[in-house]
Amino acid sequence: MDPLAEGIVGGSRRALARALTHIENQSPESESLLSELYPHTGRAWVVGVTGAPGTGKSSLVNAMALAYRRAGKTVAIVAVDPTSPFTGGAILGDRIRMRDLSGDPGVFIRSMATRGSLGGLARTTRDAVRALDAAGFDYVLVETVGAGQSEVEIVRTAHTTIVVEAPGLGDDVQAIKAGILEIADILVVNKADRPGADNTVRALRAMLELGHPTRVTAMHHGRVMQIETPGGPEVVEHDPYLWLPKVLRTVASREVGAENDGIAALIDEIARHRTFLSRSEQGASQARERIQIESVRPAQTSGVRACARRPAARPFRRDRRGGCRSYARSAAGRPANPRRIKGTSWARHRFH
Repeated sequence: MDPLAEGIVGGSRRALARALTHIENQSPESESLLSELYPHTGRAWVVGVTGAPGTGKSSLVNAMALAYRRAGKTVAIVAVDPTSPFTGGAILGDRIRMRDLSGDPGVFIRSMATRGSLGGLARTTRDAVRALDAAGFDYVLVETVGAGQSEVEIVRTAHTTIVVEAPGLGDDVQAIKAGILEIADILVVNKADRPGADNTVRALRAMLELGHPTRVTAMHHGRVMQIETPGGPEVVEHDPYLWLPKVLRTVASREVGAENDGIAALIDEIARHRTFLSRSEQGASQARERIQIESVRPAQTSGVRACARRPAARPFRRDRRGGCRSYARSAAGRPANPRRIKGTSWARHRFH
């Protein structure tokens, strides 16, 4: 094993920091390093935190990390900051709000700049998460840049995606616009001690309930109306294959453990979502999809155009000579390695 990879697996922070620099700079060493680290991944639970600027994402990540540390878990944080389109620089200031975590040996924080990448993440964020996973952290928290309604890249990286809203950032119509809310596994109304929090919660719940067979709460000219839809609420409550995102309230600025800060309920909901994915086909399907995307990316840079020219999932619909679909299943269980796609037989096939 490469000495740097061996150091990461052995828990060396210096080796981890050096590896993340290689990954972020996309140096020639990074691909072989990630290939060696891949068999040691798959243990960390990745939680993505996204939302509009000013909703308190950094403060929420700080509070979540403190709660996990109190439970004896180790936490890695990837904080993504926007890059100036004019100078190419980035402030990387998210860690300023995480001073409570400084000096904790069970916490590792890495700031990354988007460097022009779209979707709310840096181009190498997914690879950085892999390295942190191999380093043995229990949880990896990924905070995106302040995201708009179409910046949803985090869903391809995280197991659980939290979308953060806050009171006073727009009218109720904002809650029903397509885009970022559709990727939420958990919706959080942060700064819930501010005026307007109740309206924000109601609007989000109404938006969620419209798409599910349960009692719908809707706003009509400022009045709350309830409409019974076919199936009844018991359908949602007892369907083990359906995940209905909850809308939770938090006040991340309060001390962790304070009354009504909402952080404990959020941690419990993340655990509930993890249990749901482990027991349903949805979790396995998402794992295969992540492998497919990760496999195609090296193919693009390696000149394997037969796969790279197609949408990420399309090459995996064919099973030719033990093809892409079976390879994705194997890689999801870690026997195969998506970093070595160009050496596999199916990478040389032409898929239609």
